[in-house]
Amino acid sequence: MRKAKWVAAAAGVVLLVAGCGGEGGSGKNKGGSSSSSTSGSTGGGSDAGGGDSPDAAAVEKEIEAAATAAGFVQDASGEDVPAELKDCMVSWTADTKKVADPKTAYDATVKTLSGGGWTEGQGTEQAGSTIKTLNKGTWSLKASNHGAAGFSIVMFIGTDNTAKCEALFKADLEKNKKP
Repeated sequence: MRKAKWVAAAAGVVLLVAGCGGEGGSGKNKGGSSSSSTSGSTGGGSDAGGGDSPDAAAVEKEIEAAATAAGFVQDASGEDVPAELKDCMVSWTADTKKVADPKTAYDATVKTLSGGGWTEGQGTEQAGSTIKTLNKGTWSLKASNHGAAGFSIVMFIGTDNTAKCEALFKADLEKNKKP
């Protein structure tokens, strides 16, 4: 139950950031001339532009491939995406205890994703935390690395920014809102 609420909150943050725009307005993440045909998948009915938009399975596969190539193993206790959001959201948490240097592996993962058709957008660094935004088609990926003395969390949360998915995120947030 706690995990579902956390994922819903994370989706809300991603929507808030996406809605407040660092990436321009009406074209919604067309992402330049990315003509990659990742795993042969095409957009899941993209009503937000971005004809080369991957589906959730392709996004998860790309994150998995980039992260494991950088030395990460997925943390089995990471956050699960609620069933009704599985076509619109991907969550991948690294087991940072199984990699020598989480920051180096995080940087390598982001670099691999950027080389694989993801366009790096705005990012922030503050007090041992780095959050980068990557875009591909209608998808926005928040790559985050939080580390301090003896503490490290690396997560990749992708959301599809189509109107259909935004409506599902809002419905999920309302459903999990405390009275």
